[in-house]
Amino acid sequence: MTRDYDHIVVGGGSAGCAVAARLAERPGAKVCVVEAGPSDRDIRVRVPFALVNLLASDRRNWKRQTVPMASAGNRQVSVPRGKMLGGSGSINSMVWFRGTRADFDVWGLPGWDSATVWRAFDVVEARMTPERLPHPHPLSEAFGRVFPANDPHAPPTPERQSAGVFHTNMRGGARWSAADGFLRPSGADVVTDAEVDHVTFDNTRATGVVLRDGRTLTARAGVVLSAGSIESPMILMRSGIGPGADLKAAGIDVRIDAPGVGANLHDHPGFGLHFKGQGSGYGLTLGQLPAWALSPFQWLLTRSGRLSSNTVEAGAFYSVTDSDVPDIQTHFLPFLMGWQGRAIIWGSGYFADVCLCQPRSRGRLRIGKDRFQPLIDLNLFGDDWDLDMMVRGVDRLRALLDAAPLEHRRAPEGFPGTHITGDALREVIRTRAGTAYHPVGTVALGGPLDAQGAVKGVDNLWVADASVMPRITSANTNAPSMMIGWQIGGHVAATAERTPSMSYRIAT
Repeated sequence: MTRDYDHIVVGGGSAGCAVAARLAERPGAKVCVVEAGPSDRDIRVRVPFALVNLLASDRRNWKRQTVPMASAGNRQVSVPRGKMLGGSGSINSMVWFRGTRADFDVWGLPGWDSATVWRAFDVVEARMTPERLPHPHPLSEAFGRVFPANDPHAPPTPERQSAGVFHTNMRGGARWSAADGFLRPSGADVVTDAEVDHVTFDNTRATGVVLRDGRTLTARAGVVLSAGSIESPMILMRSGIGPGADLKAAGIDVRIDAPGVGANLHDHPGFGLHFKGQGSGYGLTLGQLPAWALSPFQWLLTRSGRLSSNTVEAGAFYSVTDSDVPDIQTHFLPFLMGWQGRAIIWGSGYFADVCLCQPRSRGRLRIGKDRFQPLIDLNLFGDDWDLDMMVRGVDRLRALLDAAPLEHRRAPEGFPGTHITGDALREVIRTRAGTAYHPVGTVALGGPLDAQGAVKGVDNLWVADASVMPRITSANTNAPSMMIGWQIGGHVAATAERTPSMSYRIAT
């Protein structure tokens, strides 16, 4: 099977959907989005709280894991990634943050300064319409008042110390992903359950993709990889673009020796405090069983109730240094979460984590002998500074929780316990911390890519997703991924417009 298009976008996630919408604006453009997973037509995608179930899905989550990391107690850490239309934006908590202006200015790249990307965010947000979570738990509202000078109705911002109920990309109590806001209105063709093996070339020009099942799709105006920070570099490496020695070891012919492909991998390290106590947050108790039993009907009829919670309802940004710029982000969940190997345990409680906004540790993704199984090394806490900051972050979070007006809903710290401090706390964090599931940086702008997202050394091939970030943004990365897709999609469309050989056929 061979099908011809003007543009092929690999990956129907948050960035890929935005790319497709931008390309489809061009008159006569024939755009195809190729998604490795299935459609997002699943009730669990729409129900916000059902993300708990989706994270356990083998069909809709790549369920990647790191290699054992010596810097983190020789542990493997989960790296969940969405595998369906909407991508990770179909299994995430829908928390919406642009990041800080400095996050983009520090990249030092033309077209990525904060003034430019802020205008792009305006366009993206007109489609996604993020709003304050409509029905937060009283605990979430209370935690959002931990800084009394803050406007309790405004969301927190990574620009300054602040707290509040989060804004999310939900509509009417249901998930509203990039597939809803960008892909469906675009009219692009969509091919699901189609994992890409590699990109095809005519000399140095990308001409299409070969799917893992042997099908071929061609693209006269180019290919955009938007498969995410794990899969996009893997596709490049399977296509012969990456570290030459690694490719040769995997039996892949080297097209371009590009050591930067797979390098610069980093994420927000995260460590959670668990609180358990009667009468506090949501959980499994005899008293709450009737409410849980009624919650599906409440959501179906009114789009409210417990199932309308995105779980990560509120949070804060705060500093643990002399700087006024926040170092730490906290996500607050008014749910009891297990800490002894099971996510759901009997009882009620709440959870708050410490995530480092700007980690210094950098890891690497490599291709293994199995070309479809990445070797992911986040090098978590490879830089001791990150671990020092996490310890200070926990100390400050405990103080903030003590000061928060939680009143009769306050519960004691079940894990790790307030008696765990100093060196003992440092060791617990090193051996128990994970990440916020925000991997970035593996095909960075200014590295393997030029400032417009084009792969250096070849023509008609771009990357547009969180992998292009030279440095991570200081909060959740879903909104920036859409902005990146929109911006690089614009560059791709402009290239086609000014290149006669890439001009689109006139649709008839």
